[in-house]
Amino acid sequence: MKLREVAHSRTGDKGNTSNISVIAYKPEDYDFIKQHVTAERVKEYFSEIVQGEVIRYELPNVGALNFVMYQALGGGVTRTLALDIHGKALSSAMMNLEIPER
Repeated sequence: MKLREVAHSRTGDKGNTSNISVIAYKPEDYDFIKQHVTAERVKEYFSEIVQGEVIRYELPNVGALNFVMYQALGGGVTRTLALDIHGKALSSAMMNLEIPER
């Protein structure tokens, strides 16, 4: 199934770094998401875009995971030639990540 079935997402940027939050719709889905959406998996999923490290931060009190992806935006807003200079579409792309059925 797609990650979008159990979570939603928000994206931000700072320079050449993208920040994607994955937020569980239901508190009971948080541990399931945490198990299947790892930093390694996200790095592999975005391998054509992300050139640097991916770090995952866990926020269990709000049922969210925050992924900080370095060297992910083609140099940042003032340097990239990408159409999506802020990387806002990355949150939609993240929601297409395949995870196991519950």
